[in-house]
Amino acid sequence: MFSSRLKIFVFFLIYALSNVKAYAKSPETTSLKPPLAAFSQLPSFQNIRLSPSGNRIVYIQNVPSPKNVASLNFYDLSTGKMTPILSSDNKKISIRWYRWASDDILLLSISDEQEFGRNKHLDTRLYSIDLSKDKFELKLLVKPAYSTRNDIRNYWDPQFKDRVVDFLPDDPDHILMAIDFEVPHQPAVYKVNIHNAKNQRMLRSKLNVRHWITDRQSVVRIAVGENYDNGEFKYAYAKEKGASFKTLFKYNALTDKPINVLGFDLDPNILFYTQYKADKQALYKMDLTSNESTLLLAHENYDVDGEIIYAKKTGEAIGLTDAHSPYGRFYFDDKHYVLHRQLDKAIPGASNFIHSQNKDGTKYIVRSESDTSPSFYYLGDKKEGSLSGLLNSYPELEGSKLAEHKKITFTTRDNLKIEALLTLPLFGEAPYPTVVHPHGGPGARDYSGFDPYVSFMTSRGYAVVRPNFRGSTGYGHEFAEAQKGRWGLEMQDDITDATEHLIEQGIAQKDKICIFGASYGGYAAMMATVKTPDLYACAVSFAGVSDLKALRKSRSEYFVGSLFIDAQLGERSSDLASRSPINFVEKINTPLLIMHGVEDRSVPIDQSRKFVKELQAKGKAFRYVESTLGDHHLKLSEQRHEFFVELDGFLTEHLGEISP
Repeated sequence: MFSSRLKIFVFFLIYALSNVKAYAKSPETTSLKPPLAAFSQLPSFQNIRLSPSGNRIVYIQNVPSPKNVASLNFYDLSTGKMTPILSSDNKKISIRWYRWASDDILLLSISDEQEFGRNKHLDTRLYSIDLSKDKFELKLLVKPAYSTRNDIRNYWDPQFKDRVVDFLPDDPDHILMAIDFEVPHQPAVYKVNIHNAKNQRMLRSKLNVRHWITDRQSVVRIAVGENYDNGEFKYAYAKEKGASFKTLFKYNALTDKPINVLGFDLDPNILFYTQYKADKQALYKMDLTSNESTLLLAHENYDVDGEIIYAKKTGEAIGLTDAHSPYGRFYFDDKHYVLHRQLDKAIPGASNFIHSQNKDGTKYIVRSESDTSPSFYYLGDKKEGSLSGLLNSYPELEGSKLAEHKKITFTTRDNLKIEALLTLPLFGEAPYPTVVHPHGGPGARDYSGFDPYVSFMTSRGYAVVRPNFRGSTGYGHEFAEAQKGRWGLEMQDDITDATEHLIEQGIAQKDKICIFGASYGGYAAMMATVKTPDLYACAVSFAGVSDLKALRKSRSEYFVGSLFIDAQLGERSSDLASRSPINFVEKINTPLLIMHGVEDRSVPIDQSRKFVKELQAKGKAFRYVESTLGDHHLKLSEQRHEFFVELDGFLTEHLGEISP
């Protein structure tokens, strides 16, 4: 089961891991052009979770042959015995998450596909599994509800049946869940027995309350209200158990800067939240007895955004995950950085994250990753002072040399500085054949770290640039809000300006540049062929949007309605039409590769089908590939491999084949 790459590190501890010596020989990196299949596979191992005792792990193993399945496995570290729990083909039913309730009981969330009108969505279910039994049985914890109102028997099956409010660490037989039995989409809080699925309502549903937050004593203290009719968000808090809820924060998601409650400290009167300090999001803590707030962390150029980190042994808040702090963590006390520093000495040249810990924090799993190395997992033991290699997420890339990413900035036509990640191939010379690769979202951003798509393209001799264009998150409120109603406008110009910057710098070969994106990135690729028809030698869209009016209509059919999609895209039909690539196919000179999954629940496949019909009618050059069971995220191994094969062939045709 374990990777052949088994590294054993021995730690010599004096105090708090203050002195660490690591003994390891790094594998030689010789291959500059690994086989396509080494990139196109799903990670061999994912989401490794350590049990409360630290003696067991569960993890997903993606097995490509003889059938493509995701196997949830249970491994006993003390006996060396591995037992499969269940498997999924990820086609209609897939594993969402899992968590240990005790050393014997595992909680497992599964999603399955349902249809709502012309749209498809996912329903979720939660199960408990007793791993001490000889035969594993999945026990459903939330079942459809029946109620009688006005002498009419009603049946209601909530869409989300896996929303855990609190795992109740001091009560291993129960969990708190948010379930909308009484009022659809307005959940009440239930205490659920994980052995027999019996439930007891603890708090009734409240008007427009969509989520609940507990303190560290497992008392429900925060009600999160969202009004889908006017965009109003409200956080209300209860001073203690049984007390009435009073408004704490209130804002309008359409017009105001948001506030996000993150959680409580061990002291139930200390609350952590993020709020904007001028234009950048910052971390604060509030004393609920006085309503006084203290600024804990702010960055000059970036938002603070992450989750509270809690000490395993004491339960106290010790920091926040934060991309722009050392080791991706902001700790309130510098002593908590010690382990990270020692891990960096033991595993140099990588970003090392504590991925999972046992109940008292003495055993832990480290996920180690870099631009040039996929995730590798290690098992650490503080008492024994040991760190041992465990699992490699991409074993077929072992022995391969991959390219590093470099952060660059460029200036747009309206004098705005934009960040991008540039990855140059390890062979060839500038100017390089280049792929411009805008991210999806668009409310997202690109970071450093291993990316199989980028590494694959650079291994073929192409430079890759990923601009964090206007609308990307993490750069402040104004920058993120710049996407609203601006698809195809300044956002698109930013991508064009990034391309022209690489040409001017002598990095990109002017006549051999391709643009490739997925989802919003697919829209950007299609829009580029309309707005700058002579700039790119080819364009690739996976699950892209071609018709903003049609997207607005399909999204408006969901429960949240048209309020937020109108704010994002705009609501005037003529304006949406003017920014939709499907209406300007006659301008296109660029050969296109269009790919889409039939089972896409985020961007309907008609977005590609209708665009392709227009391409065909106008006699344009294109290749269209549908994946019969494919989704929006390439989560099927065969779909992902098919995509890589098509991408490879298309880029080779238009950018050329480059040899090391």
